[in-house]
Amino acid sequence: MKYKEFYNKSIDNPEEFWEEQAQKLDWFKEPSTILSKNKSGHYQWFEDGKLNMSYLCIDKHIEDGLGAKNAIIYDSPVTNTKEIITYNKLYKEVGWLAGGLRDLGLKKGDTAIIYMPMIPQAIYAMLACARIGVIHSVVFGGFAPSELAIRIDDCKPKIIITASSGIEIDRIIPYKPFVDEAIRLAKNKPKNVILFQRHLGADAPSMPYDIDYLELKKKSEIIDAVPVEATHPLYILYTSGTTGKPKGIIRDTGGYATALKFSMKYVYGVEPGEVFWAASDVGWVVGHSYIAYGPLLNQNTTIIFEGKPIRTPNASTFWRIIDEHNVSVMFTAPTAIRAIKKEDPEGELMKGFEMPKLKYQFLAGERCDVATLNWTEKMLKIPVIDHWWQTESGWPMLANMVGVEIVPVKPGSTTFPVCGYNIQILTEEGNVAPPDVEGYVTVKLPLPPGNLMGIWGNTKRFQAGYFDRFKGYYFSGDGGYVDDDGYVFITGRVDDVINVAGHRLSTADMEEIVSSHSSIAECAVIGINNDLKGQIPLALVVTKSNNKIAESVIQDEIVQEVRRIIGPVASLKQVLIVKRLPKTRSGKILRKLLRNIADDINYNIPSTIDDVAIVKEIEEIFIAHRIKNQ
Repeated sequence: MKYKEFYNKSIDNPEEFWEEQAQKLDWFKEPSTILSKNKSGHYQWFEDGKLNMSYLCIDKHIEDGLGAKNAIIYDSPVTNTKEIITYNKLYKEVGWLAGGLRDLGLKKGDTAIIYMPMIPQAIYAMLACARIGVIHSVVFGGFAPSELAIRIDDCKPKIIITASSGIEIDRIIPYKPFVDEAIRLAKNKPKNVILFQRHLGADAPSMPYDIDYLELKKKSEIIDAVPVEATHPLYILYTSGTTGKPKGIIRDTGGYATALKFSMKYVYGVEPGEVFWAASDVGWVVGHSYIAYGPLLNQNTTIIFEGKPIRTPNASTFWRIIDEHNVSVMFTAPTAIRAIKKEDPEGELMKGFEMPKLKYQFLAGERCDVATLNWTEKMLKIPVIDHWWQTESGWPMLANMVGVEIVPVKPGSTTFPVCGYNIQILTEEGNVAPPDVEGYVTVKLPLPPGNLMGIWGNTKRFQAGYFDRFKGYYFSGDGGYVDDDGYVFITGRVDDVINVAGHRLSTADMEEIVSSHSSIAECAVIGINNDLKGQIPLALVVTKSNNKIAESVIQDEIVQEVRRIIGPVASLKQVLIVKRLPKTRSGKILRKLLRNIADDINYNIPSTIDDVAIVKEIEEIFIAHRIKNQ
């Protein structure tokens, strides 16, 4: 079946389309109601169906005679550890932990926070919660105690499951003191902390509420999966909010399972039994969807990677893992590829790794510049797919659906809408924008299965944040346009569009031009306040390690190239060369922080930043170049 025919079917008759996909799951009770509305007036999927995510990810495969097959490969270059976990072993580990949680009094509808590094126990904890209907909230390991305390008070967990430490390349991060401090700060006090001791030398002070992970498991018994309603929340995942308070995105169980199963086959083109690797973290939505649940649902071996694309030990780590573990499909962020490209621009470290099974390389998490896409294609010599989705969606919204039909790539575009997503570009007035005219990226309702079903404890914020701006549509918060061929281009968050003397300009477009320079490894273009023009763009660039061109030449060439392609209206006159850019731990550049520093606006250093020291470096550079306080 061709893409267009398949996609149109999902839009013209969504209930029939998704009922057919839902039938590919093993339900305890198959749904008879496919699409309906809840008491708040929001769409929901499969409301009268019953199932269990942990059962689908584990028990189902064992019942099919696949218990001895590999479910998880744990590869930790930072601890020199590798472990193979079969479905039989996963069943025991998850079943024991679920039994231990039940013995502590947890039951369906309760909440638990998981604050873990990238180790198998993090996945065990997620699946154990799902097994008994406990709603888990994974918080990125290493988040500051104050941030963890906010999440404790919002979702009110009965327990926290944590480890003694995490590792950032060669630095041990003690988690337990962070957890203890967060509990001290929080108004809501969890009953217990389940501690997995890693014995890596980190400080892990003992508290009265502590329970040893291994001791709990030894005393428990393996228990069966509990049937839950399709609309029962599987997890809460916090994402940044414009008000400063994180939003607890709620994900259902039945719609999510249906969407993930669908996406593994049709978006990612991976077959049961193949190895799928998402180089992310369980603290992010990618980790939930494509490290934990999606691959295991589809009977794909998933990789838990504890390391970085570089310095663990070098820029060949990704290629070593793909080659050694026979990865068929990989997914990472463009930032990871840029880091590898910066360290090894000619791909010398790739030599010696054949990677014979690798079919597709997917990129997402931030906008992928053309230079990075082209470099990756050149090095891997396979299709490289840039696709787009959000924490809120839970699975891809725009992609080249390789499991249906591989269509020609247009660099800079995330290709076409994924089945179920009726993507519309709307103008300020709410009209559909003509081709090549930038507007607001929206999805005409209903959203397909698997999308957010609410914000934890805040229905008004859910409605106001996503549905009030354009009636009958979900507003993504991103800008973009569709060309004459139907290809969709995402230009970035709408607050990344700057107004230069009355002209609305996309900083993403400028970044595309800047990053195409042969000496540039990565860049960020931000709009800063200007008394004359309202805003003017400023480019910050990181040069490649093998660069031999003088800084002044690079700066002049970039300014001239932006002027040539966009025109003098762009007003890009200043390019600053920096050693690094401030990013979140998931690799997203903190552009808002850069703008606030440049405009001398009070700011808080977010807990998601990967290196606090860089903020001081940027401040000093801005002052030296008369950017800040100008």
